[in-house]
Amino acid sequence: MDAKSLRDAAKRDATASHVSDPPGRFDPGGQTRSVGRPGGLPPAYRLARKADFDAVYREGRKRTSREFAVFLRPNGLPVSRFGWSIKKTLGTAVRRNRIRRRVREIVRLHRSEMATGWDVVIHPRASVASADFVALRDQLLKLLPRGKVAHESKE
Repeated sequence: MDAKSLRDAAKRDATASHVSDPPGRFDPGGQTRSVGRPGGLPPAYRLARKADFDAVYREGRKRTSREFAVFLRPNGLPVSRFGWSIKKTLGTAVRRNRIRRRVREIVRLHRSEMATGWDVVIHPRASVASADFVALRDQLLKLLPRGKVAHESKE
């Protein structure tokens, strides 16, 4: 393209110099909708803020297995919220993303079996990337609270 074509395009506002709202956040009708994939972990079930993670580390309990370290803290909410921390020492981005997908899928599939009212942070170990999925599921489910609601005294 020559300089004149670029000037003409700029006059018509045909070029964009900034990114608008990310896709998935707003639909064309202006209605907000859930950000995330269909069938994924809904935002209400995710730990996202650093303060939430810090509270779990500071006030929670730790459970460990060969493949995972899990931190648990009662949250006083009607749902359990989940977060994971995948350290760079676990490998390349491809390997870390594989670990993240495997952990997220276990949580998504078995969320209804877990007790409500907990904040949970999951730290997988490097072997999670290549371990058998069924064995990972069994190990992680043994570490997570099951069945009953967490009660937090509010006196």
